[in-house]
This record gives sequence, structure tokens and C-alpha cells, in this order.
Amino acid sequence: MWRCALPPLLRYPTVDELGARAAALVARRPTDARLRRVGTSRAGTPLWLLSVGHGHRQALVVAGPHANEPVGGATALRLAERVLADPRLRDGADATWNLLLCLDPDGSRRNEAWLSGPYTLGRYFRHFFRPGFLEQPEWLPEGADGVTLPETRALLDLQDELRPFFQCSLHGVDVGGAFVELTRELPGLAQRVAHTAARLGIPRELGPYDTLYWPTLGPAVYRIPPPHRGDLAAAITEAAVESTWFHPHRHGTVTAVVEAPMWGVAAVEDAARPADADAVLRSVSHTLRHDTRVLEGILARVRPGLGTGPDTARLLAPVDDYLLVGPGLADSWDPDLRDSGSRPLPSLGTARLTSLRLAGRRVALRTAGLLHQLVTRSGRDPREALPELDRLIDAWCADYREGCGARWIPVARQVEYQARVVIAAFELAGRYAPVGSPSGETGWSSQAALPMHRE
Repeated sequence: MWRCALPPLLRYPTVDELGARAAALVARRPTDARLRRVGTSRAGTPLWLLSVGHGHRQALVVAGPHANEPVGGATALRLAERVLADPRLRDGADATWNLLLCLDPDGSRRNEAWLSGPYTLGRYFRHFFRPGFLEQPEWLPEGADGVTLPETRALLDLQDELRPFFQCSLHGVDVGGAFVELTRELPGLAQRVAHTAARLGIPRELGPYDTLYWPTLGPAVYRIPPPHRGDLAAAITEAAVESTWFHPHRHGTVTAVVEAPMWGVAAVEDAARPADADAVLRSVSHTLRHDTRVLEGILARVRPGLGTGPDTARLLAPVDDYLLVGPGLADSWDPDLRDSGSRPLPSLGTARLTSLRLAGRRVALRTAGLLHQLVTRSGRDPREALPELDRLIDAWCADYREGCGARWIPVARQVEYQARVVIAAFELAGRYAPVGSPSGETGWSSQAALPMHRE
């Protein structure tokens, strides 16, 4: 059987490397693989679609929807190799695999300062970038008709062209564990996720902050609920806007969001019951509230000298988002501030409490890292804020390593895990979409639900 192995995955590929490797693959297998430009980013970067196979049923895989989550691009290339090597995944399934190599190439380029390693928490957060909520191309805050981002429009047009029976969005968790979110249930997926994670030593996240109030379909597998309308804070932290996950719903598409961790934390799958969950919640809430106040003070001191250019605005937008949602999250978790009108928290075991602790720390660390970049780029006297930001970043990263036990997962293992889960979801989705049905509408409900995803 023909095989074409990728170079050893010791690091994540860059945006340019993704395109070059896809082109080389097509040159080797021009009969079975094709590469075409399906759009252009705001900065003029091509959006490349790698298609493998000639089946009637279309599968769409979207890599790089979040700029700081590079695992998806490497996974897309790995999937292309697997599909080329195994005819059962294309001819036998009457399927064509369409792999969008990077949905946000402009944002991904901003992460290339840490992309090649060494992979340390401090290096990652000091060079972290993820655009503000309104510039993340998977979301439709004004609905499909109000889309202004060219990356989003390209994806919507692609979904309407392909009418896929299966769509997969490839995401990464910086610190935590693996989990899957589904727009429709795929019976048996939780067992296959558990088997794959165990084989590769990947912790499963049994209570992600993202899914705090979402239905559980099985361990580490969650159902995305319909949204409710609210302000921007609700849109960022809850299922409160339309998204590209559900845009092709009318075509019978089932969407799977597959999360793979970079630094794993074993306690996110600890099913034990803590002695005093409220005490842990108070600590997590107090810490996030305190850290947010510290960061707000730093921003207030440095903001007048940061300038008003577009680059500064792109870095400030996510800072403002994080500082907006941080106190609200802290209050929603704090048992002393919750009242009878608050939504009740679900059962809180060690796994879920660990995930909340990681999430609170993540908000602070991302904000500190973005502020570090803003101060560095502004040309201000570094003695003004950089030493304080460096101390905070170092201390908070140490808490991840020593307090939470965060351990780096090699890139190759992240990619292997994500690729196996995507194939498992593809196979299970195929059971509900008979061969010969391009959209796979048979067997699916037409009830729409519009999610929002944050991590």
C-alpha cells in the first residue's frame, strides 16, 4: 500500500509550510489530491483547501479557526496522508475529504514567535495571540447575512458549495485535557475517544469550563446547546451567538469540534469528590478577581502610551475582552456571591474544579502575555511594566507546572490523537448518512441550534 510519511512532527508547521507540504503531496498524488484557493484573508493570505478522493459524500475539516491553536494544520496534513493510504476512508466510504488548512492565517502568523519551540509555558504566553471575539472567523455575531470577515465568508461559501454530511473543527487546549463537542450525538464516540486517549497518554477533560452547563453525551463528549441572547460578555462565555458550526445544518451536517491539549493535566479526568468544593470555588474566584484587578491597573498605567495604530488595536481587543469577562466568571463561580436567581452550578468533582482553576489562570495569563507584547512594541521604558508582567507570567506558569502538574505533550502525539478522533467521528457520522446522499440529510433531525465556542 502506498504511503507518504510527513517529516517527523517535532514542531508545529507554519502557515507557509502547510501550503508547501500540501502542494508537495498533490504533486506526488495528482490523481487523488487537489489544492485550490477558496478565499483570501484580510492581509491577503490565500486560504487553501486540500481535497482528497472523489466520492459523492463530502467531509469538511477546518484547521486553524483559533490563531493560537496550531495543532489542526498538522492534523489536516496527517489526515490527508491517512486517507490517501487507506482507500476505505475515501472510495469505500464514497467520500471526498476537504481539508481547509488554516482559517485564520493572519492570526496564526502572529503566533510563529513561539511555534518552533522550545515549548515552554512562559514562551507560549509571552508570544500568545488570539484576536478579539469579533475578529474570530468561526462566529456569526450578526448572523450569516451580516458577515464582514473574508475568512468567515469563504468558509460559509464553502459549506454551501460542499453541503458536507460531516464537518470537523480542529481546536487545541493550551493547558488541560482532550474533549469533543457535537452538534448531534454520535453514539459510540465517547468509547473511541477514551480508547485513543488511553493509548496515547492524553488526559480527557471530564468537565471543561467551556461545557459547564452543556449536556454530557459521555465522558469528555458534550452536546452544544441552542444559544440564548445576551451582551458581549455572554456571547464570549456562553452559547450565545450563531456560528459556522451550524450554518450547514440545513444540509444535514453534523459538526464535531475536536480539542487536543498542548500541556496535559492529569487531574482534569479525576472523578474523585473533593472534601470542600465551595472552598476550592472561593479560592479560584478570589484568584481570578485579584489577578484581573492587577492587570487592569497595569493597563491603566501603560495604555496612554501605547498608540492608536491598527496593530495596537488588534492586541488591545482581546485584552479588553478578557478583562471584561474575568470578573463575571469569578462572580458566577463564587458560592458567596451566587443568589437564588443564579443558574445552579453542576455537580463539581475534582475534574471540573481543576478545569475551572485552569480556566481562571488562562484568562489572566493570556491578558498578561498580550500586555507584555503591547509594552514591548510600544517602545516605552521597559522598566515601567515589563518587570512586573514578567514576574506575574513566571509565577502563574509555575502554578500551572507545579500546582496543577501541567506537562508538555509532544506535537506528534497531539496530532495522532486528534487525527484518530476525527476518523472515528467521520466513521460514526457515516452511519447516519447513507452512501450516495451528498448532504446526508437522511436520519438527521432538522432542528437548528446555534452555539458559541470559547476555548
